[in-house]
Amino acid sequence: MAINREIGNLPVTELVKQSGLRHIAFIMDGNGRWAKKRILPREAGHKVGADNFKTIVRYCKKIGIECCTVYAFSTENIKRPQREVEALFRLLISFIEEAGEERDIEFRFIGEPGQLGETIGRRTRELEDETRGRPYRLNIAFNYGGRAEIVRAVNRLIAEGKTAVTEEDISANLYTNECPEPDLIVRTGAEMRISNFLLWQAAYAELYFTDRLWPDYTTADVDEAVRVFASRSRRFGGLDKNEPQGAGEGK
Repeated sequence: MAINREIGNLPVTELVKQSGLRHIAFIMDGNGRWAKKRILPREAGHKVGADNFKTIVRYCKKIGIECCTVYAFSTENIKRPQREVEALFRLLISFIEEAGEERDIEFRFIGEPGQLGETIGRRTRELEDETRGRPYRLNIAFNYGGRAEIVRAVNRLIAEGKTAVTEEDISANLYTNECPEPDLIVRTGAEMRISNFLLWQAAYAELYFTDRLWPDYTTADVDEAVRVFASRSRRFGGLDKNEPQGAGEGK
């Protein structure tokens, strides 16, 4: 995609500020294929991908983004081979053990990690409690599904006695209710779908797809995604402010 010279020359921190990019979300795809290309077990790809996740999240904080959400383990991933699932669980526990080194990140786990065992449930809750109120929010979607999240929100409203609900009611009962909706969703690994991720919240998010496999995704790739985001016109169903009335039908 062609990016005009002005956007191309601005520092990425300035682009984040000018474009209003507050919340970026990542579908971290391609760990298994990265490993397969190197004749390694899939678990090795997940280990490298987990290390890269830390680098990318820290970089997003550095360039001024307020909130980051990562898709780490979907409700469907439990169907994968037991060895791979157990490796992902070990990576999560290892990550939690190291997360105390991060002094200004608030960790939240969205989804139902507690359904994956007492240890995961307890450790995720402890990390949330320990880091609550910090300035940079990191949502880790673990045992997460977008449809299940909407069903959960509606069931909570029914339990409150609601007989009719509004969009605001549902938004207030999502896992991400304390965050701005995602401005930009990035999917690595060449697939072009959102795979049951943030279905409600993504209504007007900009989508960015890259062939880069997640373990190979770099901070320079983040910069490129930010520049593409800054070059787009977000109309939210209306018209571009510079577009004459009746000139376009795009959303």
